[in-house]
Order: sequence, then C-alpha cells, then structure tokens
Amino acid sequence: MNLANKLKIYGEVLEKEPMKKHTTYRIGGEVDYYIYPKNITELGRIIEILKEAKVPYYITGRGSNLLWTDHPFPGAIINMDRSINDYYFEEDGTVIAYAGCSIINLAIEAGKHSFTGLEFASGIPGSVGGGIYMNAGAYKSDLSNVLESVLVLDGEHIHWIRKEDLDFGYRHSIFQKHKDWTILAGKFKLEKGDAQEIRDLMESRHARRVDAQPLDKPCAGSVFRNPESIPAWKLVEQLGYRGKRIGGAQVSKKHCNFIVNENGDATAEDVWTLITSIQKDAKEKYDIDLITEVEKFNW
Repeated sequence: MNLANKLKIYGEVLEKEPMKKHTTYRIGGEVDYYIYPKNITELGRIIEILKEAKVPYYITGRGSNLLWTDHPFPGAIINMDRSINDYYFEEDGTVIAYAGCSIINLAIEAGKHSFTGLEFASGIPGSVGGGIYMNAGAYKSDLSNVLESVLVLDGEHIHWIRKEDLDFGYRHSIFQKHKDWTILAGKFKLEKGDAQEIRDLMESRHARRVDAQPLDKPCAGSVFRNPESIPAWKLVEQLGYRGKRIGGAQVSKKHCNFIVNENGDATAEDVWTLITSIQKDAKEKYDIDLITEVEKFNW
C-alpha cells in the first residue's frame, strides 16, 4: 500500500494541493499531502504513519498567520479545522474547545451562553490551536488571560498541561520552542455576563475593525509585534511605508501594520522582501528590532 492510500484510511487526503488555497494571504506552493483527520485518534495514527515514512509535516489551522513559500513542500500538512473543532460549555463557565475550533465562533457562542471574557477574540480569524500557539490577543487582552490548561500530544502521550507551565507572554508560548508538540484542545474559564452587553461590545468592535483594517484584501493580520516604545503601525508609517509596494505585496494604506496581497498575484518573496526592508529601516533609523507575528513556513 502506498503512503497516500494508507493515510486515506484515517482522513481525507488531497495530493499536490496548492497551499495558496489554505492561507489567508492566498500565497503558497504545492504540498504533497494535505490531510483532514477525522478525529484525535486518527490524527495520532496519521502522525505515526508520517514519522514511520520519515515524511516531514506541519499542523495548521485556518492559515491566518502563515507566510508559506512559493516552493513545493515534499511533506504533509495536517489540518484540524474540518472535524477536530468541537466545543463544550459548562454551567460554571468552564469551556473546552478543540484546536480546530474557530476563535471567532467560540467567542460568539460564549456570548450566546452569557459568558464574558472572550469578547476581545471575536475578530481573530484563526483557530484555537493557532491562537494558543501564538497567544493571540487584541484590545490589551489575550487567550492566556482566560486559559487554564492545554491538552497536548507530546510524543506518544496525551495530557493536560497547566497554563503556568506553558511560558505565555506577549504573542509567545512554549509551543514555539516545542514544534513537535501538538495542541489538541484548550480549557478556558469565563465569567457570567449579560448576553446583550457582550453582543453590543463585539458588534462595536467589529465596526471599528471594518473601518480600520483592510479586511477586504488577502492578508495575515498584523505583521509585526508592537515594540514597547511605539505601536508597530505608527513606526511603519513614520518610516514612510504606507502604501509602499514590492511586486504584488503592499503595505496597506488603511492600516500600516498590514501587508496585503493587493491584486491576488503577490509571491511570498514579495511579502518577505517588504517585511525585511521595513525591519532594516526600523533598526537603522530608530534602533528598534521589529519582530514578526507572521510565521514563515517551508523557507
């Protein structure tokens, strides 16, 4: 039995799949195997098969924070969005959400259950797994503020790890150092609130995002982490990059911390060249090291 057929026992497998279909930048070369596991048991078996065959793999969510190279990837992508995406609400505000669950959907459902604490996340276009990995946040809050523990596949063992042991910080977690660990689910603790007030807050913030961010263009959200001394968007603007373009990639005229695939024809090299140019000027002119939120894959 060849590898593809073996993998298809445990999930849907797309062969020679363009990654540009699966990233919010709409950028990325072909991957040999793009896999949707059916459940966590089958996810574990798929990982075993890939390791036995010495095939490199990555686990992704909604592709909202990825800059994937234009080159082919001789390996596998495992996507958990389609089936490993359930969530559960308990009466005391405990929430269990699988890694493939949409952060936006989770925030909306929390509001419907009259639980407050996830309003800040109602505009983060990623999955719970990716959000935990990056400690995603907005409006001076982040997931670690409401997270209690994370269910992790560590080698052959599945176990819960307490938040205190996961080195959370600004857009940081221990998972960035342990890329061989697989985030399976998060356990969150929310508080009781008023459903109408929660809904009103999320709607007002949505209106602000639509007004301030280029949500109509392919992009990966905020490109740079905020330095301590100045917001990233303001620094990029001071450097004169608003609207600057390299190839098909452009610093958004609407929000300077967004780089957009303006006409849908940008390459990964276009985006990365623009990013590194901004970083170089920030260092030379202000002695500021701009760190990216966007993660590079297959470079």
